[in-house]
Amino acid sequence: MSDNTYIDVPFNYRHHCWFCSEPAGHSFTFPHSAHLVFDCPHHPLTLPSCLECARAANKAEVRNIWQVEQSVKVYLINKYRKDLAIGLNWTEEELANSGFEGGSFAGFQKSAWFMYQVAKDRVNFRGWPLVLDGIEITNEDIEREFCFDGVSYPSIDQAMEHYSLNFNLDLDFLRRVLAKIGPQSFAKAVRFCRLYVGATPNEKSLALREFS
Repeated sequence: MSDNTYIDVPFNYRHHCWFCSEPAGHSFTFPHSAHLVFDCPHHPLTLPSCLECARAANKAEVRNIWQVEQSVKVYLINKYRKDLAIGLNWTEEELANSGFEGGSFAGFQKSAWFMYQVAKDRVNFRGWPLVLDGIEITNEDIEREFCFDGVSYPSIDQAMEHYSLNFNLDLDFLRRVLAKIGPQSFAKAVRFCRLYVGATPNEKSLALREFS
C-alpha cells in the first residue's frame, strides 16, 4: 500500500460528496489529527466531500469511516427533520391539490415537495465502495440500517427518534411497543402510539398489555 490516502472515485461520481452526493468542493480524511484513533481497522482514507458533510464528519469521535458515515447521516436527519416530515404528512398529489395558492402558504406549497426530495436523497445516498490503490476496503462490522417509508435511517433508533419528534410520541413507549411486536411492524407501532399522545403512564401500560 502506498502513502496515498485518496480513494478511487468512479467517473460518474468524480464531483460528488461521498456522504450525500451533493457537489464536492472539499475532502475529508479519517483518521485525522483532531481525533486520534489507535484501533482503526482500515488505512487512512481521504474522501471527496461537501463542506457541510466534512464539518459534520470532523465532529464524529468514532473508530472507522463507516461510523463516521452514520454520524453524518444522523446530522442530516436532524437538520432536515421538518423537511422529511413533509413526506410523513403529505403525498405529492395532496400537496399539489392543497389549495394554498395565493395565500400565505403558497411558498410552502411550491417548494415543500422539492425540499423533501432533496432531504430524502441526501439522507438515502450511500457512498460508492471504498477502493484505495485498487484494493477494496470492506466493513466487517456493518451496523444494519433501517429503511421505512422511502427513507434509510442509520439505525432503527434514529427512525424511532425521528417519528417521536415529528408526532410528539413518547419515545420510551414506542420502544416498548416495538419490542413487543417487532421492527417489521413499525408503521403499526407508530399508529398505535399516536393514539396515546398525552395519555398517562398507567394508561399506556394498560394499553400495551392489551395490544397485540
